[in-house]
Amino acid sequence: MTLSTTQLLGHVVAFVRSLRSEGMVVTPGQTATFARALGEISIFDPEAFFYAAQSTLLTRQEDRAKFAEAFRKFWQHLGLERFPAELLNQAPLPPKKEQKARPGEVGREPRSSERSSNQPQPVVDRALTFSETEVLKQKRFDQMSEAELEAARRLLYGFVWNPPERRTRRLKARGKEQLDLRKSFRRALKHQGELVVLEQRSRKHKPRPIVALADVSGSMERYARMLLHFLHAFSLEQTRQGVRQVESFTFGTRLTRITRTLKKRSVDAALSEVGQQVKDWSGGTRIGACLHSFNQSWAKRVLGRGAIVLVISDGWDQGDPELLAFEMERLQKSCHRLIWLNPLLGTPGYQPLTRGLVAALPYIDDFLPVHNLNSLEMLVEVLQGLERRPGSAH
Repeated sequence: MTLSTTQLLGHVVAFVRSLRSEGMVVTPGQTATFARALGEISIFDPEAFFYAAQSTLLTRQEDRAKFAEAFRKFWQHLGLERFPAELLNQAPLPPKKEQKARPGEVGREPRSSERSSNQPQPVVDRALTFSETEVLKQKRFDQMSEAELEAARRLLYGFVWNPPERRTRRLKARGKEQLDLRKSFRRALKHQGELVVLEQRSRKHKPRPIVALADVSGSMERYARMLLHFLHAFSLEQTRQGVRQVESFTFGTRLTRITRTLKKRSVDAALSEVGQQVKDWSGGTRIGACLHSFNQSWAKRVLGRGAIVLVISDGWDQGDPELLAFEMERLQKSCHRLIWLNPLLGTPGYQPLTRGLVAALPYIDDFLPVHNLNSLEMLVEVLQGLERRPGSAH
């Protein structure tokens, strides 16, 4: 019997929830490791399942009884009554023998590991030492509480932002890209015309313009506010670094430019003004029509000098898919790289089958998730490491 990925993840989540209901502490990292382990074994082999779960999910000796009970209930829930009973009644490990003192060690102060086992030792729950920040980074935005959302917003402004760069046509002194004959001959005059030192120069590098188009329709409402915080933090940091080529737009049923608003230092004031400025918040979605407005009115102004375009949307579209495909092709040809950020891409088993995404996918250079803080960190790393597209003129 074979299981699909969705069914396998469903069994993993169900078993982990049963452990947590018994009072055991299981972190998201342990759950992910357990899921990867089950990909290598048969889930209907009770012995392999037991040892895979025990080695990845059990961190405290005193939880063995709870773990065994949860294991038994889980197999009964699957309808598989027969499983090795000896797995649930494992004998504890024998105590270590006392080591005899070696010659020359008489009167030595015993180490902490060699002290009597009768003395009470503090129990350290290593599962609880897992960083709360790491747990928060892995949690989906739509599953966060208000306190967690506020903590996530603070973490956004602590990101290390390094804007992607492009090579310009201007040259600068030093470097090893090409020979600077004029400067070499000028220096040769000091040595009676002898070319003692050959000067070289290289191309200058400048930050690439970033253009963000964020979907604020009803289906994106759970993510839109956090993503606007991300765009505000990104715009603010770019401005501090002297980069003023960050353009931000929102779209639902119409296109709205919010570039100047997001450059305000106060995030509360910026987002409050965005809420008043955007008239189609939590409404419908017409991606093709909004991209048409952008290509017609703004593309020539903001897509010069090898710009990178970020389209942030889940792809649910009420417009004409043929129009969307046409405008996406036009947009991709006008920019250096077109990146589509989809919050649903981080959902296990998700497939981009909506008619909007089916029409847009052939013209997307990078299709990335944007559902938690880890995905935003990954986006920052992708932007930093972007290279020239083969055959691109930008």
